[in-house]
Amino acid sequence: MTNRACASTYMKAGSCNEPLRFHVPKYMNGHVHLEESDMYESDGKLFLTEAFNVIMEEILHKGTDLKEKVCEWKDPDQLRALLDLDLREHGESHKQLLQRVRDVARYSVKTCHPRFFNQLFAGVDYHALTGRLLTETLNTSQYTYEVAPVFVLMEEEVLCKLRSLVGWSEGDGIFCPGGSMSNMYAMNIARYWAFPQVKTQGLWATPRTAIFTSQQSHYSMKKAAAFLGIGTDNVFIVQVDESGSMRAEDLEAKIVQAKSQDAVPFFINATAGTTVQGAFDPLNRIAEISERNGMWMHVDAAWGGSVLFSKKHKHLVAGIERANSVTWNPHKMLLAGLQCSVVLFRDTTNLLMNCHSAKATYLFQQDKFYDTSLDTGDKSIQCGRKVDCLKLWLMWKAIGTHGLSERVEKAFALSRYLVEGMEKRDNFKLVCKGHFVNVCFWFIPPSLRGKENSADYQERLSKVAPVIKERMMKRGTMMVGYQPMDGHVNFFRMVVVSPQLTTKDMDFFLDEIEELGKDL
Repeated sequence: MTNRACASTYMKAGSCNEPLRFHVPKYMNGHVHLEESDMYESDGKLFLTEAFNVIMEEILHKGTDLKEKVCEWKDPDQLRALLDLDLREHGESHKQLLQRVRDVARYSVKTCHPRFFNQLFAGVDYHALTGRLLTETLNTSQYTYEVAPVFVLMEEEVLCKLRSLVGWSEGDGIFCPGGSMSNMYAMNIARYWAFPQVKTQGLWATPRTAIFTSQQSHYSMKKAAAFLGIGTDNVFIVQVDESGSMRAEDLEAKIVQAKSQDAVPFFINATAGTTVQGAFDPLNRIAEISERNGMWMHVDAAWGGSVLFSKKHKHLVAGIERANSVTWNPHKMLLAGLQCSVVLFRDTTNLLMNCHSAKATYLFQQDKFYDTSLDTGDKSIQCGRKVDCLKLWLMWKAIGTHGLSERVEKAFALSRYLVEGMEKRDNFKLVCKGHFVNVCFWFIPPSLRGKENSADYQERLSKVAPVIKERMMKRGTMMVGYQPMDGHVNFFRMVVVSPQLTTKDMDFFLDEIEELGKDL
């Protein structure tokens, strides 16, 4: 090789298992030749093509096959050794890198598997996935029209359509990196609405403030209060009924309590679809209390907002149009893919922009040759912001509002089928009969049946779910979560989301739980 040549390994191009030509830049006297690329473009494209084939086979084909495992469980030390995570001085060959892709696919949890029931997201929508791949490939930031013209207009349209489902003909909104951030945005905007001086003068210019949320609301409320300097001691926890819904009378009592402590109530968070039980707070009652006290009402509908697509079930969020803001995660029930979360506002006075804008002149010049109101990035607390609207838009285009409605209603129907199946079996006991697609239950093994009055019954019952969970993970047959809550010992939370599911999967679920716990 000449001094100007870069060290390259020439290997035969062939199947995925054969090494391929891969280019490594050669350093001469501590310097790299600037006229040469780090990697020949053809090498990179070839690697991408073959890696995509691995993704298709190992994740999208095998990962959705009922005969394959949801996960191939390995203990952390085993997994570290198998993955060879060490980052070294020199790069690896094409063949080695393809093996890395296979290893990542093999040992990752297949959330697209029909029997992944562990989280509030599951399954795969191929149109949304195409949107995600397109987003990654285009690699732009959603802050100005000049660098993201298609996506600025697309986000505007999607947000408008989502607001109309809430019941607002006007308003504002933005895509955020997850429901927790969407909730934090809502709280921050509400505080700015109540105390606009906080933006420039800080917390010392505001009184002690109070927010209100139910005992089963998402933990992001406390995190937001801590992050924004409100303080977790100023989060007043409102009691819930047996189904997990906020008690409106206790909300009123907590507001009185806060005022007696010289705190200023300004923000009520109502939940539409709690994380564990899937409960819906009484939105109209809460709206009346909010309006009477001059407070901002937010609805965390990250989980339950998608019932708005269903004429049959949208009564669960009756009164949502009276809220000031709404969080909604289409990456959950609609299968848009992580992450896809919006916070929507009824406000038409530009609160979102006024609260967050910093007017950076290198991005948001006001003398541009196009309408600068399309530069929406100053509404965000981020600078660089990932495009999250395309996956939802493309999926919506593909199956339409009708298809999304069917997806929601199928999930409801399958969850009802599952509950009916549990009620026919002696070893399943519902925590409560919910209204959503969360099914919370205890499995009562043979050794505990009929012993509810025993002194150690609750302690023994609490150990059942963790053992069954460990067994199912190691068998790889399915995944479902468990938790203790509000005095209840560990119980399972089954979530029915994926449109790939059928009644056969519900039957398998019940049979598998029985099989895994029959000797306990």
